[in-house]
Amino acid sequence: MAGLAEVTGDVLVATHAFCISTTTVVIGAEGGCLVVDPGVTPAELSDLAAALASRRLHAVAGFATHPHWDHVLWSRSLGDDVPRFATAACVAASAAGRDRDLAEALVEAPETDGDRFARLAALPRDGVVVPWRGPRVDVVEHRAHARGHAALVVGGAGVLVAGDLCSDVEVPLLDLDAADPLGDYHHALDLLDSLAGDVRYVVPGHGHVGDGAELRRRLAADRRYLDELAAGRGDDDPRLTQGWLVRDHRAQRAALSKTIR
Repeated sequence: MAGLAEVTGDVLVATHAFCISTTTVVIGAEGGCLVVDPGVTPAELSDLAAALASRRLHAVAGFATHPHWDHVLWSRSLGDDVPRFATAACVAASAAGRDRDLAEALVEAPETDGDRFARLAALPRDGVVVPWRGPRVDVVEHRAHARGHAALVVGGAGVLVAGDLCSDVEVPLLDLDAADPLGDYHHALDLLDSLAGDVRYVVPGHGHVGDGAELRRRLAADRRYLDELAAGRGDDDPRLTQGWLVRDHRAQRAALSKTIR
């Protein structure tokens, strides 16, 4: 973990080596923090807790933006009595795939804490705000990338925590099990675009923090990629630099070719 970098006075971000993953920390009352998508290895989770403690901060709530294994991790060092929220759909999807996801986590991050893996609490059905003592954090649920995915908006700070959207290092990765993966992704981008006027910074789940202008560039780049993908192209996207990304790009292009005529 590269340490905690200040985005605003209330928002800190840690970056991890695995897929340039990010953990976002929102500072609330009396040093209590909302910790979003903490990761990735057990050592990094311990380092995160230590970095918080060095600033006289501590976790009082967690949030998982979606059910993929690298977003539902936790450690005893962050606190066993800390509620970890997610959308109801995310909680259901995570519970259904827990054994498979934990097995994947143990391959990528050996010694992952299985007892604390994916122990999530569902927001109320109409939950649009994270229930915690701190700055207002709005929940923007959509269906792109994974069932129950949510972006978070830290209102006063103007920070969009985008989960696995709006990345500068990854192309859009679709949920190919969904009935309309392209439509779901376009809808999510439209939702985020509607918020862009109030966003000063975007924090992707994988990649680098960007400003408001960069958010607009990423939204445009993602739309271009989706259009290219729908046309059976997209190989020239500059974000396709890793072998696994090229593989996943080709897989989703092949899957869509069977449904788009």
